[in-house]
Amino acid sequence: MRKIILLLALLAAPGFAQIKVDPNGVNVNVNGATTVFLTFGGLVNQVPVEAIWCGALMPAAPDIGMKPDPTTIFGRLPLRYDLSSTRNNAFTDIMSIPPSVARRAYQAALEGADSRFYYVRRFASTIGGPDEYVAVTCRLAGGGARVPFALLDVKPVFQTGANVLSVKQDEKLPPLSAEIIYNGTGILKGRWEVVRPGEEPPTAEDLLTEATLPVEARGLQQRYTELSRFNVFLPPTGKFTLAGSEAARLPSDVEGLYMVLLRIEVSDDKEGNSNFANAGAGQGIVHSGAVAGFPMPPLRYFVGSVATRVVPASSGELLLLAPADSAGVVSTQPTTFSWLEVQQAAVYQLEIQDAQQQTVFSAMLQAGVNTYRAPAWLKDKISSRALLWRVKAVDLDGNTAGESNWRILNFVDSSQ
Repeated sequence: MRKIILLLALLAAPGFAQIKVDPNGVNVNVNGATTVFLTFGGLVNQVPVEAIWCGALMPAAPDIGMKPDPTTIFGRLPLRYDLSSTRNNAFTDIMSIPPSVARRAYQAALEGADSRFYYVRRFASTIGGPDEYVAVTCRLAGGGARVPFALLDVKPVFQTGANVLSVKQDEKLPPLSAEIIYNGTGILKGRWEVVRPGEEPPTAEDLLTEATLPVEARGLQQRYTELSRFNVFLPPTGKFTLAGSEAARLPSDVEGLYMVLLRIEVSDDKEGNSNFANAGAGQGIVHSGAVAGFPMPPLRYFVGSVATRVVPASSGELLLLAPADSAGVVSTQPTTFSWLEVQQAAVYQLEIQDAQQQTVFSAMLQAGVNTYRAPAWLKDKISSRALLWRVKAVDLDGNTAGESNWRILNFVDSSQ
């Protein structure tokens, strides 16, 4: 029995763990959020299960590694912040430490605890083996140059202060910019792009910064019309205002919904570099300068024949943009529906009814997607030429956060 206990204790020691991580220790901002790109290697028939921040570790026997001490847990990684991905025997993780966890770690340090805390990933075996725990040491520091260069908040706005506008056709738009809050220091480089009406809207992955993606996915994001490029050095001050593309370059020649995208490219940052070899995931260094734990919010403007008006993004009211009420759409062409964002929305539901008010089509879209192109077979499924449509916003609790009025939509022949 003593030999069995000794064997289990040895297996629980960190040196016997098969999964490795790089970096395995990072400086984190004690006064705010921190985002770090991590690479885990050596996964063999294992999948990630959960991520926990804690103040102390303890042996995980009969599992492998060191697990969180349950009396010192600071928090768990919310699912909405989980941007991890798995490829072969490697696992890419974006560690987004919320300010609440940093505050709890700081308070524990003031009370005499170790100033370090830990981010622990648990991996479960798919073939019935023991769980394995892998820890990353987080060292409390300021948000300056020794913390990985990461974007914490990005707010693109027009000069008017709004992030959604409605203008007349061929009207000049106001200048735009982006307010950026960040950790660390480094080169911020990238481009401004515009999505024109009728183009396939970007996915949530398209809106991530390049450094947030695993290496094999970089360079594969959807590209749109480039407006301008930027390459600026951000000092370790934590705040910066990025000037946008010249207003004259923003198109308004075609009616419909436009989206202006801030595309952030990866830059070199030694504080956040991840070494494949150290993690047992291959060879090479993964640069992760300008990593972010969230998609870049787009700017939207609607070009139409209505009078110019500014719509606050936080109004909470769901307003439809296109097609216009009682509009006629060509039955042989795809129909694109668009609406304004509702701040509390978790998902949007597009409903289409026939003249007898029977639902003939419904689509669910995640928050951040405010455009939907109806499938080509929709017109064949509907016998009536007149339709009703609306959009409903639903929050995380399943409650209605906003609801539009019904609009009439008419299918017409291309000859009309």
